[in-house]
Amino acid sequence: MKIERVILSGGGTGGHIFPAIAIANEIKKRNPQAAILFVGAEGKMEMEKVPAAGYEIIGLQIAGFQRRLTLSNFILPFKIIRSLLKARKILNAFKPQLVIGFGGYASGPTLQAAVHLGIPTLVQEQNSFPGKTNKILAKKVGAICTAYLGLDNYFPAEKIHLTGNPVRLDIVNPSNKEAAYAHFDLQATKKTVLIIGGSLGARTLNQAMFQNLKTIQDSDIQLLWQCGKLYYASLNEQLDEETKQHVKLVPFIDRMDLAYSIADVIISRAGALSVSELCLVKKPIILVPSPNVAEDHQTKNAQALVEKNAAVLVRDNQAMEELIPTLLQVIQNPNRQEELATNIAHLGLPNATSAIVDCAEKLLEKSNNQ
Repeated sequence: MKIERVILSGGGTGGHIFPAIAIANEIKKRNPQAAILFVGAEGKMEMEKVPAAGYEIIGLQIAGFQRRLTLSNFILPFKIIRSLLKARKILNAFKPQLVIGFGGYASGPTLQAAVHLGIPTLVQEQNSFPGKTNKILAKKVGAICTAYLGLDNYFPAEKIHLTGNPVRLDIVNPSNKEAAYAHFDLQATKKTVLIIGGSLGARTLNQAMFQNLKTIQDSDIQLLWQCGKLYYASLNEQLDEETKQHVKLVPFIDRMDLAYSIADVIISRAGALSVSELCLVKKPIILVPSPNVAEDHQTKNAQALVEKNAAVLVRDNQAMEELIPTLLQVIQNPNRQEELATNIAHLGLPNATSAIVDCAEKLLEKSNNQ
């Protein structure tokens, strides 16, 4: 059934925002005349990213519970009530056929209001361990799209649809390796390690790599190292000319398709979208989950792969001592690389965006037939 009017809600992090935008784009692709409205949290990054993608967004004054004693915790119940009232007002004015939530502060009140008004609702959970908002909403919404198996421990099994997370498929298309080596000024004869800590960088990854550059060079390995814009100037100053022959240090990689194509081993954080992307890349990966994430989601994402022998996990607080020895164990063992690459390839779900919109259309059709 065609989706003609829909509200998408969620945000706070790119992990919630970018899947929502991908779903909006797929709905528009299928239904060019569809009216799409986003509901986010005032002051959060969705208020910038969503308009930049060409969609209208309305903000709610909502925030999360702080683990320490703060004034904001005392006024939080009033913010929730006000957000529920505003969300209800938005829904009554926009009259959506369907509301889709992606997690984050704003999606709670928006989907709660939609449920109370009898509007069909769907949530998309990106992580292997659900966020609080989606766990609260699970019993009330009509369908739940997930990226991992085993979430029937948290959600009603009959509502779960294993779809995967929307990712940028253009980056996993086969690329010309010769062009890739030339693009990054790297040698085709050497094993290449790709380090990606996010656009801002990851302090632990950067420190672990920098302190072990001699060991890496002695092992005849070259690095394609996205260190993040916060760290680039400082690190680049400290690299001598000899080291720069083995290390391509960049603040950000804009051609990830080329980077993935020449990577023999990838070292990465374990955000939900990054992990979904890496499952499609089908390369040996070492995950170093960020400890600065709510409910330790990244460690749980990594463990979901480790349990299937599809990735190697190094904890953030052990990375300084263990990351490089672990890297050498993997990159010097072709059988281990093949094993990891084969196992992770089984976990990739390349049609997630389309599958989630299919699910939304079926939910809408089911609701109309009731």
